[in-house]
Amino acid sequence: MSEDTQFKLLSFRGRMRILHLTWFAFFLSFFVWFNHAPLMASIRDSLGLTDQEVKALLILNVALTIPARIIIGMLVDAFGPRRIYSLLLFISSLLCFGFAFSDSYTQMALMRFLLGFVGAGFVIGIRMVSEWFPARQLGVAEGIYGGWGNFGSAAAALTLPTLALLFGGDEGWRWAIATTGVLALVYSVVYFFSVTDTPKGSTYFKPKRNGAMEVTSRGDFFLYLVMNLPLYGALALLAWKLGPANLGLLPEVVTDGIYLLLAGLYVFQSVRIYQINRHVFRGQVPEIDRYSFRQVAILNLAYLVTFGSELAVVSMLPLFFKDTFGISQVLAGALASGYAFMNLVARPGGGLISDRLGRKRTLVVLLAGLCVGYFLMSNIDGSWPLWLALMITMMCSFFVQAGEGAVFAMVPLVKRRLTGQIAGMTGAYGNVGAVVFLTVLSFVAPQTFFLVIAGAAVLVLLGVVLLLREPQGQMAEVLPDGTVQMIDVT
Repeated sequence: MSEDTQFKLLSFRGRMRILHLTWFAFFLSFFVWFNHAPLMASIRDSLGLTDQEVKALLILNVALTIPARIIIGMLVDAFGPRRIYSLLLFISSLLCFGFAFSDSYTQMALMRFLLGFVGAGFVIGIRMVSEWFPARQLGVAEGIYGGWGNFGSAAAALTLPTLALLFGGDEGWRWAIATTGVLALVYSVVYFFSVTDTPKGSTYFKPKRNGAMEVTSRGDFFLYLVMNLPLYGALALLAWKLGPANLGLLPEVVTDGIYLLLAGLYVFQSVRIYQINRHVFRGQVPEIDRYSFRQVAILNLAYLVTFGSELAVVSMLPLFFKDTFGISQVLAGALASGYAFMNLVARPGGGLISDRLGRKRTLVVLLAGLCVGYFLMSNIDGSWPLWLALMITMMCSFFVQAGEGAVFAMVPLVKRRLTGQIAGMTGAYGNVGAVVFLTVLSFVAPQTFFLVIAGAAVLVLLGVVLLLREPQGQMAEVLPDGTVQMIDVT
């Protein structure tokens, strides 16, 4: 085996160099995306925000990410990850400066909403890594990319409060947040001039049509329409939470307008999907171009219960520990942070196991562990020893995040030229899960919340067992000159 084909994690040459440069781009995107969270108390005091205004900022931060991941997925497939990642970091730096130096709540809310766009950075690297790594290493490579990049949110929590203190004064938080914008701005230039979309001599396959994902059968066409509904439903749910029935930050006329806009967008997108895929109603798609959209749908749902539950649990876990065991806020936060820290090893671990033991088998085992983990967490109460509750939580966290790694060990193996769009839709479903589970939490006790996640995971597990197919053999892509290139998926 040549040096270039070995997986040497500490190397900074060849494909390993691309992996390290790309996971750091993702790290910075999450660093910027969650730069407000650890400084929210200072932001609240500085601008005199109400509790409702603070809650609205938290909701606005994730709202745009759902459609952004779909759009970014299309752009990546069309223009390549090098250009799109650099552009995303550049734009996010400007939005970051806008948020840092906002002088009114309205401006701050707008900038926070637009910064949800940064959360789509994850999708870009999935395509980049899939271009550089063979199938036998793809799971662990995507796991490192996702797990180490995802750590950007934890790094923000660990460093930005101290940085704000170093800047000093009541406005120190502004300069700390602006610093993250400077890092993104500088790295947007570094990344653009340091990477290429593919190894030398390789072809970057692009979709035959842009504007919607290609499907290859009539059944897949209708399944695609159905799978788009939850994406718009989650946005409608966010509008409802901000509307007069809940936080009351949007007037009724605006909320109703958002509902109508979302309905119109769904109809518009459905028409566009038909325009892109009308050929499936005129005859059979050639065998060489076919893929099963059912694979995409199952991976979407698997990510909904893995990453979706992670985002939801990370949001509520410190308060859950504090209220359940009567410990201090500092200790509760420190214990809960272990859930996010597990990303450093669990997500790459899920990808590595998937590479070694098989994609479907690994996902089945990890989802089963997730079900058991959340069921056990639903039984935690104040009578439990704190150390046992922490152990159960960390065990559950491993299965959740390893499951995320296993999902994205499969995403690039469905159809190469559509990898960005498939990753975008799958990633968006993670945000859908977070919105749904957090909404459930607003109505029920934490123990019931954990039980709902476990029940949802059981249903997804059944879908994986019955409907998901193990990637086998090769997938075909056609070069511009008509030559067929076969790409190994096992």
